Amino acid sequence: MEPARIGIVTVSDRASRGDYVDRGGPAIHGYLSEVLTSPWEPVSRLIADEQSLISETLIELADQERCDLIVTTGGTGPAPRDVTPEATVAVCDKLLAGFGELMRSVSLRSVPTAILSRQTAGTRGRSLIVNLPGKPSAIAECLDAIMPAIPYCLDLIGAARLETNPERIVAFRPKS
Repeated sequence: MEPARIGIVTVSDRASRGDYVDRGGPAIHGYLSEVLTSPWEPVSRLIADEQSLISETLIELADQERCDLIVTTGGTGPAPRDVTPEATVAVCDKLLAGFGELMRSVSLRSVPTAILSRQTAGTRGRSLIVNLPGKPSAIAECLDAIMPAIPYCLDLIGAARLETNPERIVAFRPKS
């Protein structure tokens, strides 16, 4: 089985300048290492909060790097520099609003400010792009909520097959 390629994109002005250590990208990598049982390889990027740069990076990961799944962290709030959702929408063929709706719903159980989060998801060709929040604990919480649907979504768009550790996350695939 060919390994899935998974783009991990941290969007942060301060981390990209080296003002602090990126914790979001490593949190995504750690989560995927724990949950996925099928072979996969990360394609990581650490970039500033610039809409054109985010869009260019997503296009590169989908079109040139052929990532099956691209997961972003950061830039999903209401601050003026938070433009990850706009960059994602600009490059997607189809939007999958349910991902953002579910992530906000789950996060609202922990923190009332989750309503300010603007995560979204969509497809570009045979790549699924998902925006996650920037906080590592919120990353895991959101991935726990949406991961059951990700493998089947990848099946539907012709991407690599992902298998999960059923003791950790049960991927849903309809019975044929």
